[in-house]
Amino acid sequence: MQRGREEPKPTGADAELEVERHLGGKGPTSWSTRGGRTLAALTHRLSALLGPHAALILILAAGAVVAALATLAAAWVYDAVTESDGVAGLDRPVLTAFEAVRSPWLDTAVTWYTNVGGAIVMPIIAVLAIVILTLRRRTWAPALIIGAAGAGSLLMTVVGKGLVGRVRPGFDHAVPPFEQSPSFPSGHTLNATAIAGAIAYMLLLRQSRRVAQVATIAVAVVFAVSIGISRVYLGHHWFTDVLVAWMLGVGWLAVVITAHRLSLTARQRQQAALPG
Repeated sequence: MQRGREEPKPTGADAELEVERHLGGKGPTSWSTRGGRTLAALTHRLSALLGPHAALILILAAGAVVAALATLAAAWVYDAVTESDGVAGLDRPVLTAFEAVRSPWLDTAVTWYTNVGGAIVMPIIAVLAIVILTLRRRTWAPALIIGAAGAGSLLMTVVGKGLVGRVRPGFDHAVPPFEQSPSFPSGHTLNATAIAGAIAYMLLLRQSRRVAQVATIAVAVVFAVSIGISRVYLGHHWFTDVLVAWMLGVGWLAVVITAHRLSLTARQRQQAALPG
């Protein structure tokens, strides 16, 4: 008896719709709120006019504007709080607590680790993740999602530092090598949160086992949190610089993930509307 031929596995956009169905126990194209369903319908119309990738890029561009405005709002809130010395009451005790536990070997280890979230290593991690995931999945989604996460975090870092111009803790409170750029927000923390979160999201889409999903989320969270803590430990940032960076990073990550889900939903509806 002749064995039947195996059907070829879907690739590219077809693979995204076929395989990427695991996100918190439900598919990424499932919308439980009225607002989500409305956005999905609007994206479907936009995708029909411009194409799925163009629609995704346009949504991400609109999200970048929102992210820039969120950074402006964060800077405004920061200025309002510092005028009443509320931030000083939180930042200095946290820095003092970290100074008390420093030691030469720990300073060296934390300095090495914090460089992972810096302007050299973090882009390398992002590019490697993009190349590996893009080649394995044969779709441009990883490049768009992870690239957008990194670009957005860079935009927010530049906007925040330019607007606030906050001075870092003094050199007498910091571990060398010292840094000269403005302190608010922490770029290391923002980049680590957004990029690690985007990579984790791309992995989660194709993980069906709960253990793997929990492990992926845990690694991303621990990495983002520990990079932020390392910045305060070394005296390179105030705690509020890191706190706001976490908030902005999570917010931008939510925008990127929502944009991708909307794009997948639009493509799914387009396929369902095709005859036959």
